[in-house]
Amino acid sequence: MQLIFHTFDLQLRHTFTIAHDSRDIQPTLIVELKDNEFSGFGEATSNPYYGVTIENMIVSLENVRTLVEEGNYSSAEDLWEKTHPFLASNSFAQCALDEAAHDLFAKKKGERLYENWGLSIQNNPLTNFTIGIDTVEKMVSKMKELPWPIYKIKLGTDEDLRIVQELRKDTDAIFRVDANCAWTAEQAIQLAPELKKLGVEFIEQPLAASDIEGMKKVFVESELPVIADESCIVESDVKNCHGLFHGVNIKLTKCGGLTPAKRMIAEAKNLGMKTMVGCMTETSVGISAIAHLLPLLDYVDMDGSLLISNDPASGVTFDFGRVLYANRNGTGAVLHS
Repeated sequence: MQLIFHTFDLQLRHTFTIAHDSRDIQPTLIVELKDNEFSGFGEATSNPYYGVTIENMIVSLENVRTLVEEGNYSSAEDLWEKTHPFLASNSFAQCALDEAAHDLFAKKKGERLYENWGLSIQNNPLTNFTIGIDTVEKMVSKMKELPWPIYKIKLGTDEDLRIVQELRKDTDAIFRVDANCAWTAEQAIQLAPELKKLGVEFIEQPLAASDIEGMKKVFVESELPVIADESCIVESDVKNCHGLFHGVNIKLTKCGGLTPAKRMIAEAKNLGMKTMVGCMTETSVGISAIAHLLPLLDYVDMDGSLLISNDPASGVTFDFGRVLYANRNGTGAVLHS
């Protein structure tokens, strides 16, 4: 078994801006697990907000190189459990390794990953396409550039309602809005009925994760469902979100990969909460891994590869929000030579 690292600087098609970040280049790390003729791929991007760099991910993974390359594990889940004590402080690195392991083990069994998990893709949800914060004119232009059935609108400005009102004039698509912790409880409650009139399906993370009392109020009084993002990072957060949010948005990089994400989805369902998986601005490697969770989800945000112009990989593709799987085993992702 070989542990191999590939690094890339991803060029965004447009400057991507949210409430606490703006960028044109996104560094990413792709991990390859090679076992004779089989290679599994996984991915994690750098993230200044969480203090994650390409360098510290590689350092973390070098600490488990011997354990990984010895190959003394029976499944991706087994590898996750054996490496987690060493990677618990760097969930992004754990994610890249875990995705690669799931891809590799499914390929060795001659199955697509969702088949390996015993899932059917007949009723998969559509993915939204994200429109980052910009001038209204540029946000409209981005929608026209890629007509889509569901848009996620990044908010967190002084003109949030006007932005959604203006965007609604140009499409009848479903809207979802993501405030990225930028609102107060009062703002969320006041905006919700107006946003509902404008065809908004739900509000993602309206308040800061620390504002528990505010979320209690929003949960009760908001006319729109609220979905946790920054409030739901690791497995223990799911139960903490119950009674504060109607659903959780799980990010593979934040929780440590597909292995814990599946457990988080199961727990959320048991609590009667909606389930969603989101993405970073990443390549077809990370996006293809997400695709195999679709049968378990109510909503999905897996547009990351559509936001970049120099994808170094191939995998799932899209047809007006519908995810099309590559005709390959594992996750279906391959790295271009």
